[in-house]
Amino acid sequence: MSGLIGLDWGTSSLRAYWLDTAGEIRETRTRPWGIRHLPEGGFDAALADITAGWPQLPRLACGMVGSRQGWMEVPYMDLPADTAQLGSAVRSLRAHDGSDVHIVPGLRNPHSPDVIRGEETQLLGALALRPALIPDSSWIMPGTHSKWARVRDGAVTDFCTLMTGELFALLRQHSILCAGVGDAAASPDAFSRGVIAARDSGSAGGFSRLFSARALMLDGALAPDAVPEYLSGLLIGEELRSGLASNRFRHDAPLQLIGDAALCARYRLAAVHFDIDLVESLPDAAAHGLWQIACDIGLIGAGSSTAAKETSPC
Repeated sequence: MSGLIGLDWGTSSLRAYWLDTAGEIRETRTRPWGIRHLPEGGFDAALADITAGWPQLPRLACGMVGSRQGWMEVPYMDLPADTAQLGSAVRSLRAHDGSDVHIVPGLRNPHSPDVIRGEETQLLGALALRPALIPDSSWIMPGTHSKWARVRDGAVTDFCTLMTGELFALLRQHSILCAGVGDAAASPDAFSRGVIAARDSGSAGGFSRLFSARALMLDGALAPDAVPEYLSGLLIGEELRSGLASNRFRHDAPLQLIGDAALCARYRLAAVHFDIDLVESLPDAAAHGLWQIACDIGLIGAGSSTAAKETSPC
């Protein structure tokens, strides 16, 4: 049987895809088993559980599973990198079930410095879904550590990391800004107010406006349960402001989105205040990227225990 089991294995979660001979997703499963939260039995047990009942197929993984804290460290590749270059650096390990797991490397930007793991595979999958963007496109991948990336001629040529999600969690849980706030309430007005505060912060930047969340609440201009929404807008707004100001990424054409649909929707709302267009997010980009890499290295149609180069039917 030909096909692929793709694994998007991050810090906090594991997502597995069963792809058929045409690269179509037959089934998707998710577990809360990132590399820091594994079940008893570790990586092998997590893999066995999430693929139980699926056919024995080649397995290709991306993400933090290839990091220093992962199952096996796969060294970063320097930019620029395309599908063929990533495929050439795939490394393999033998799982307890006797079959191999192949792991995609991450990318390193030597000019920043900066690194990504997993997003490079999402980008390649997104390009396969939208080939018109191969010549030149810019991408936003919201998350705990948001990534902005540039693609030229099918290769990732630049990226940067903005810790928007992690900063929000830290401020929400541990700062004076949310002390006594309690449960958050949905407030589009508070969110937009935060975005605009970041947009209009000028050379000082949005971080100079952080304490305004506390001051506005104490003045009675912002309801306590709306403070988290204001902070969310402020941080996402600052990400957009700084990303656009860097001039590293095109915004004379619609910026592309990859990520959780709900989170991407917040970015699209924020983008309205910057007069820029963000395209609807692409689902399952990682699965399609894993398929592209697997095709390139001959995994599709290959035996389950080796990564021998064979003619791929892709």
